[in-house]
Amino acid sequence: MAEGRLQGVVSSGSDIDRVYVSSVTVAPHGLSCSTNNNRPCGGLRDAYPCKHITALVAEADLQYGTEQVARFLRLDMTQVSMGTALTFLIKGHHQPTPAATVFSSFLHHLAYLELPQTTAPLPELHWFPATGAVR
Repeated sequence: MAEGRLQGVVSSGSDIDRVYVSSVTVAPHGLSCSTNNNRPCGGLRDAYPCKHITALVAEADLQYGTEQVARFLRLDMTQVSMGTALTFLIKGHHQPTPAATVFSSFLHHLAYLELPQTTAPLPELHWFPATGAVR
């Protein structure tokens, strides 16, 4: 959840070497899904999410919780509280987004997996200063 959209990289279900960069903007829900080299997803049609966007929303639901994702996307909270799946509430429109920015960020974060294990803080991920820590 960043830059006014829920965004991420989703593995292809049919080709292990292919990934899709998928996103849903905050209301009015612009939907975008393409390969990392900007080839459009064949499953994204009109106002309904493709399987990659559905997987993205489901993973966000697991990681952040239904209410937080629903509020971020500005979905109808009364329908969310009745247990309606988030992807059924997303009735957007196709709004292509350049995949390069999201994919570049993904690759940057993926590089952290290749670092040797350590308990020392990484300066790049050290967002909060040590001064004024809780006593």
